[in-house]
Amino acid sequence: MKEIGGYLQLDRGFSIAYHKGAIAINTARNAISYLKRAKGLKKIFLPYYLCDSVYEVCKKEDIAFSFYNVNGSFLPIFEKELKEGEYIYVANYFGQLSKNRIINLKKKFKNIILDNVQAFFEKPIRGIDTIYSCRKFFGVPDGAYLVSDSKAIDLEEDFSADRMKHVLGRVESKTASNNFSDFQKNEELLSALPLRKMSKLTETILSGIDYGAIVKIRQENWKTLSNELGLKNKLKLKMPTGPYCYPFYCENGVEKRKALAKLGVFIPTLWPNVLNFDGCELEKDYVKNILPLPIDQRYTKEDMKLIIEGMKCSKI
Repeated sequence: MKEIGGYLQLDRGFSIAYHKGAIAINTARNAISYLKRAKGLKKIFLPYYLCDSVYEVCKKEDIAFSFYNVNGSFLPIFEKELKEGEYIYVANYFGQLSKNRIINLKKKFKNIILDNVQAFFEKPIRGIDTIYSCRKFFGVPDGAYLVSDSKAIDLEEDFSADRMKHVLGRVESKTASNNFSDFQKNEELLSALPLRKMSKLTETILSGIDYGAIVKIRQENWKTLSNELGLKNKLKLKMPTGPYCYPFYCENGVEKRKALAKLGVFIPTLWPNVLNFDGCELEKDYVKNILPLPIDQRYTKEDMKLIIEGMKCSKI
């Protein structure tokens, strides 16, 4: 029987899911698990330049995998003809792959899985299995979308209430370090989560987001950094819709991170696991020297000016 009355819960907002009609699941990595069950994946060709969580899922799901290189424009260096049950996993790094390039990759390889984890606001393309991560763009503990024409699978619903501590703590804390250990614990929990439907809590939080405002803020912050740093950036970039970060490619990225940290600007190293591989020198260079500068909805133009000053002080 439905309960009526009692104390109030978190209010549901009025936004619909940004990717309406997508399959809402608990983590982006579990999209691979979903596709294994729905499409019978036998083998995936993965880029070296990628988070280790993807190939860890492949191991867990008993999916064969091997690696390929990317070129300086983030495109696959890959000529193999795919067999039945084989897929190439294409990452849309920093949202830099255009719609036409993705369509051409689909025509060439037929079986592709598109990783839009760094391109949440880019719309899916018909006929291409596409993965999105919610927690890379918004203050949620988990959540992902899979756009696919695969058959539907019944899933148990996940529960996120016990994984909210670091998200809520950051609201009332001036520094992320106060809740960083809780964030790390959540990361460990996510790595072991079985495939489940997105929790009602995560879904409720996402329903209260003003997506249009967030796109605007991210794009304005990108423009501010690009106007000041673009000429010194070794990457030739296009601004995607609602960008994930502003990727600045420079020499001596490790030293630059240390210098910026002293000024209170903390820049992550994306996918340090890549440094353990052989035969991928470009990818290792990108890991060390691409600085993913933060431009998300927490920050204003004044914050971007602080980043710019920090870059200048570190002699970039």
